[in-house]
Amino acid sequence: MGDAQRAAPYRTMREWAGDERPRERLLEHGPGVLADAELLAILLRTGRRGENVVDLARRLLESLGGLRGLVRADPAALQRVDGLGPAKAAELAAAVELGRRVHALDPGEQPTLLRPEAVFDLLGPRLLGKTREEFYALPLDTKGRLLGGIAPVNGGSVNAVSIRAAETFRQAIVLEATSVILAHNHPSGDPRPSPQDIALTRELIRAGEMLDIAVLDHVVIGARGFVSLRREGLAFDA
Repeated sequence: MGDAQRAAPYRTMREWAGDERPRERLLEHGPGVLADAELLAILLRTGRRGENVVDLARRLLESLGGLRGLVRADPAALQRVDGLGPAKAAELAAAVELGRRVHALDPGEQPTLLRPEAVFDLLGPRLLGKTREEFYALPLDTKGRLLGGIAPVNGGSVNAVSIRAAETFRQAIVLEATSVILAHNHPSGDPRPSPQDIALTRELIRAGEMLDIAVLDHVVIGARGFVSLRREGLAFDA
C-alpha cells in the first residue's frame, strides 16, 4: 500500500493548528461555518484515548443517524454510545432541550391560536424528536390568545396518553379561560388521528360544555405536519 493510501495518523486536538480547532474557528468566524460534528465536539469538550473529540462527535452522529437521531435520543440512549458517560450524556440532553425551548419562544405577545397552523408553529419545535406522547390543553382568552405558560397536561407511554377531564381543564379554570385548544403529538411521525383520539375529543368537548369552556380544536402533530380534527370534520359537529 502506498503512502497516499495509508490512513492519516491520529492527532490529538492539541496537535491541530489553531485555525482547525472547532472552538477557535467558532470564536473567529461564528458558529455557522462549523459542521455538525464540530459543533457537537464543542459540547463534548474532550475525546478519549486514541480518539479526539471531533472523531468522537462524528461517530456519535453516525451511530444515532445524524442530528434527527440525536434529538430523539434520551440520556440512557446517549450513554449506550461507546465513549459517552453520564456527564457528557446529560450535557447533550440539556443542550437539545434548550434548543427546543428556544424554538418555542414567542418574541412578542402571547400568540393567537385560532388557526391550527399557529398551534403547529408553537408546539412543533417543542415536540420535535419526542418519543412519548404529550397532551396539551392550551387555555385561550376571548380573542384566542394563549393564557399562561405551555405545559403538557400529562405525559404518557411511548404511543398512548391517559387523559382525564379534570386534568385537562384545570389550568383553563384557574386562568378563567373561555376556550381551549387540544393538541398532542404522534411519536411515529404520522399525524393522522386514531379512533381513540376522536373518541377522547368528543368526551372532552362534552366536559368543556359542562364547564362553559369551549374546545375549539384538537391538533395532532407529526414529524412534518399536523391534522386539525375540526378542519377534517372529526368529533366536531358541523
